Amino acid sequence: MNLSMVRLGVFSLICGIYYLCAVGNIYGGETADEMKRMQEQLNNQIMSQPFNVADEAQVRAYIEGAQKRGEVPQPYTGKHWRPGYTCTNLRPYYQEYLSCRYYYSYYGYYYR
Repeated sequence: MNLSMVRLGVFSLICGIYYLCAVGNIYGGETADEMKRMQEQLNNQIMSQPFNVADEAQVRAYIEGAQKRGEVPQPYTGKHWRPGYTCTNLRPYYQEYLSCRYYYSYYGYYYR
């Protein structure tokens, strides 16, 4: 074994020990009770937000009404659409979801 390999091994060992100590100092101060409290707080924040799932009958009525009025669906202008999405991805955003469903029923494809 040459000297450079020994130095590399010692250096690796020192770096590993330092990493373990640093991680222990960062996460070692948080108790299980504090983590549980933070998780409960996050759960409460999520559950307090409105969750609107469109009723399929309402969606059909919206599409039929728009068709009767002769409305032409406009290109998407919101900020929640991403390439590869379907209308289902917009369900939390009720009006955008309805517009997407109408757009899809009118053109036969999703936003581009």
